[in-house]
Amino acid sequence: MRNSTLEKLSWVLIFAGLFVASLGAFVHAYSPSSGWALMLAGGLGAAVGAVLIVVRSRRPD
Repeated sequence: MRNSTLEKLSWVLIFAGLFVASLGAFVHAYSPSSGWALMLAGGLGAAVGAVLIVVRSRRPD
């Protein structure tokens, strides 16, 4: 995987994960189990994106 592709993927994961996690916070008031599932999935996606930024920073150009 090229560095530019890795960088784009990491930012997409971070922003999409934060969006899904905030959506889960709003859904939690109406359906607690769905809200927790969305918050967990979004947090996991954002965490994977952050790890990919670290991986990208350690790769040579």
